[in-house]
Amino acid sequence: MGSKKNKDKAKSTFLFGKKNYKIMLLGLGVIALGFALMAGGGSDDPNVFNEEIYNFQRIRLAPTLILIGFAIEVYAILAKSDS
Repeated sequence: MGSKKNKDKAKSTFLFGKKNYKIMLLGLGVIALGFALMAGGGSDDPNVFNEEIYNFQRIRLAPTLILIGFAIEVYAILAKSDS
């Protein structure tokens, strides 16, 4: 009899609410977008330097998006869940 009661208590429960997981997915999407914007800009020929690596997108926008994504993740963890 006692083992059934323990099994009911052992049912898996999520640590965060549905709202928290949605915010976490949004944060991961922003981080992924930042890394995607940072990629590229290299030269096909190693003897030729490409100035494109120092444009606004790679130097300012992408790292800012990554930091905003991490801030969203922190908010998602600290936000009060629905339940």
